[in-house]
Amino acid sequence: MNETLSGIALEDVRFRYPDMEMHFDIAIPPNAITAVMGPSGSGKSTLLDFIAGFRAPESGRVLIGGADVTGLPPDRRPVSMVFQENNLFAHLDVAKNVGLGRSPSLKLSAADHEAVADALRRTGLTGKERRLPRELSGGERQRVAIARVLVRNRPVLLMDEPFAALGPALREDMMELIATLQAERELTVVLVTHHPEDARRVASHIAFVENGTVAASGPAADFFAPDGPEAFRRYVGEAVSAGDLPRFARKPT
Repeated sequence: MNETLSGIALEDVRFRYPDMEMHFDIAIPPNAITAVMGPSGSGKSTLLDFIAGFRAPESGRVLIGGADVTGLPPDRRPVSMVFQENNLFAHLDVAKNVGLGRSPSLKLSAADHEAVADALRRTGLTGKERRLPRELSGGERQRVAIARVLVRNRPVLLMDEPFAALGPALREDMMELIATLQAERELTVVLVTHHPEDARRVASHIAFVENGTVAASGPAADFFAPDGPEAFRRYVGEAVSAGDLPRFARKPT
């Protein structure tokens, strides 16, 4: 995959809600996982909406691979998205839900069926092709959503807290799956998460959003260093107990 296809930039992007103004300036590196973190209501999902095309900025530009996509609708952007709610069709089996990523009419060619089978294999769903969503666990339903993204074969993957409803062990398995698929496909992944351990495990970069703006961004290692951004350290200190932060220098008491 060509690196130039998947770098993302939001240039002076502005949008005003009744109670908050959003202002984003950020460059997201290509072919890597960037974790987007910050307090609830700070603008993390809005940032993803601008990239996906679900929301249009009042001013500024959104670029993907150097191309201005600000005016393009979501279906014309090289982007796929996985939500916390997996958006599966209850009346369609696993294979058909995945096949929708290839053709909304489900008129699939032999190559399409092969791509579906490969995506199911990569996500550990082989043998579950004929099951309905209600017959799957929460983790399996999210695997179906990820498989559907894979058959779309787009270079940018946006994930808005996709594993928030899963238990810690299952969430860890899913994070490992995303890391593996990102490396294999050279995807640019932008992952919204409230869990510092997820960012530390899979992300090479972090963007910290606070009060409608990107307060800090850069390599993940810098964020988890003892002298990492103060806003991020303050947020992490509120989000988890000190015992969950073995890599942070503890403040003296």
